[in-house]
Amino acid sequence: MRFAINHITAPGLSLEEFFRAALALGLTEVEIRNDLPDIVDTMTPESVRAAAEKAGVTIVSINALYPFNVWSGDLPRKALALADYAAAAGAKALVMCPLNDGTPVAFEDLVSALVAMKPILEERGLIGLVEPLGFPISSLRTKAEALRAIDEADGEGVYKLVHDTFHHHLAGETEFFPERTGLVHISGVVEPQVAVDDMLDAHRVLVDARDRLENVEQIRVLVEAGFLGPFSFEPFAEEIHRLADPESAVRDSMRHVTDAL
Repeated sequence: MRFAINHITAPGLSLEEFFRAALALGLTEVEIRNDLPDIVDTMTPESVRAAAEKAGVTIVSINALYPFNVWSGDLPRKALALADYAAAAGAKALVMCPLNDGTPVAFEDLVSALVAMKPILEERGLIGLVEPLGFPISSLRTKAEALRAIDEADGEGVYKLVHDTFHHHLAGETEFFPERTGLVHISGVVEPQVAVDDMLDAHRVLVDARDRLENVEQIRVLVEAGFLGPFSFEPFAEEIHRLADPESAVRDSMRHVTDAL
């Protein structure tokens, strides 16, 4: 399996420090962000590309266009700007997340957003990585619905799924779509008292033996089904962000996953 790492794993590191940490872990695929940390609004895409080329890493994605399924207001301008940035920075794909505030979004609007975004991605040679969010308040919870919309928008080849182990568990999904998946996000929940419907990003840590999300089982299914893409660490918990030695913690999590498999 191919491990990768999302910058949110160690947001206190500068971009160059993050790239060096990835290489020290034996990883050459990374994800950068426009929130935590906000690389997009603090560095030019040309400087990001130069830093990646100097380090010898591949930027597999930029996280994220939000809320991609509400194609109105400022969203079209933001989508164009972020796609331009991703292409100029040398990123391969753009992660796209749905509205997550309890407001429903019609399936027809989801399809319309995918139709509108498709030429923007195609013209820049980018893949759109659609990431359903499993939270009860999410407007797009399942990969099955995302695929139905992608097919309705004639988007196969332009869009792929993000299989996020946290959101897969929260949504109660049982289906896997390895052939339509471009990226896997991995994180665990170890808090024993929190109910599944109450799990939040703040609970997401690195995967270890206490994990409640069945990360190893999910990864095994994807690997055995032939998924060859990257498995990228994406923990949101502040306790992980504050680690003095995130590199060692990620190495331990990599070892746990590979040993368990």
